[in-house]
Amino acid sequence: MIKRMTVAVWLASLSSMAGCHAQEARAPLVAGAALDSAPQAEDDPLTRPMEVKRAEKWLAPLPPEKILGGSYLVGFAGLSVALIDTGAGLVLIDGALPQAAPAILDNVRKLGFDPKDIKFILSTEPHYDHSGGLAALARDTGAAVIASARGAEGLRAGALLEDDPQLAYGGVWPRVTQVRVVEDGEAIRLGHTAITAHATPGHTMGSMSWSWRACEDQVCKVIVFASSLNPVSAEGYRYTATSSEPIVRGFAATHSLLDRLPCDILISAHPDNAGEGRYNDKPGACRTYVERSRRLLANRLEAERNGTAN
Repeated sequence: MIKRMTVAVWLASLSSMAGCHAQEARAPLVAGAALDSAPQAEDDPLTRPMEVKRAEKWLAPLPPEKILGGSYLVGFAGLSVALIDTGAGLVLIDGALPQAAPAILDNVRKLGFDPKDIKFILSTEPHYDHSGGLAALARDTGAAVIASARGAEGLRAGALLEDDPQLAYGGVWPRVTQVRVVEDGEAIRLGHTAITAHATPGHTMGSMSWSWRACEDQVCKVIVFASSLNPVSAEGYRYTATSSEPIVRGFAATHSLLDRLPCDILISAHPDNAGEGRYNDKPGACRTYVERSRRLLANRLEAERNGTAN
């Protein structure tokens, strides 16, 4: 049974959630706080650039794009960021790199929306390329950040968790010291929209995907914003190690979930993982995404057993 999160209680508590911003930024957390209420320092610690070389591709600018009904894309060529207009406020999914936050908000404005109306920011995974901008976005909008329990650990730390296959890469990003935690299957309701959280462990054990129904002209479709599913790791990590068994089981559980999850339109955290374009609305998009992940993981496990993995 899908659990429901009472949004009225959440919104009533926003004004007291000062910790929802990264510790470096102590602007009051009030829904609708003015974006320009205080001048920002030229060197903003929450938007300080990182991964500059990769960012050239990941953050290649694209105009905001409508998907269906009140669902939009406000991200980039290499990193997806979604926006949902619920009729009673906006919901943002993912935050890209720290330096991406201003461009994301600019795209929200280009669609005619006020960033101050963003109530929630949903996180797919505790990696800097998807979570790096969350602290700045939360500070500048007053929105509450939402993640899985394990995802919240990574966001609060601003660092990779100890069981992350990419741990040896290191690196930190701006911390979000308070994060609202949702459980697998829990529904976040705002306005006319219910967004369901789906635990999708594997790429990280804290990964979360999100699904909702979008309608326009009496046509309704289920949109899935899926976390990354590729078995990427730092050099020396072994998915065949005993310590990695929970990760491999997590991938299997995620594959099973996405195989059966209603999915008319797929948005993946990195667009190119889901096919051509910014989203995939072809029949079986989620199953195709799963098959890609299964194949990559199987190849990786075989390479490790054969001694040919890096």
